[in-house]
Amino acid sequence: MTLFRLAAAALACAMPAAAIATVTVYRDPGCGCCVKWAEHAKRELKREVRIVNTGDRAAVAARHGVPRELASCHTTIIDGMVFEGHVPIADVRRALASKPKGVRGLAVPGMPIGLPGMEVPGAKPQPYAVIAFGPAGNRVFARH
Repeated sequence: MTLFRLAAAALACAMPAAAIATVTVYRDPGCGCCVKWAEHAKRELKREVRIVNTGDRAAVAARHGVPRELASCHTTIIDGMVFEGHVPIADVRRALASKPKGVRGLAVPGMPIGLPGMEVPGAKPQPYAVIAFGPAGNRVFARH
């Protein structure tokens, strides 16, 4: 194998690792559930997670195209998609894999009990919907 082919093969093997981007979570500095969700995301996605504390969460969400009615406690950016609130990692993975047309991101409005970061000992998990949002409008992506 020539030196050029050897270098090309080495580069090709290294590319998937380099292609894995950091997960960025924007949160209010006083919100502990966001840190718990970020730790869960790091474990499940096997990616580095960067937490950015901000005093103006509404501005961050608006800048990333999150409709006001879908607001929650943190905004996460992964591979160019936006995830608002405690979106289940299975739904994050499905959206990242399928990149649905007309969808900028997913949101779980509010802070339903039972989601990662929102566990309450002895409390029954609340049912909730994951909403896809973007240029195509809002629609239910999943129900849990």
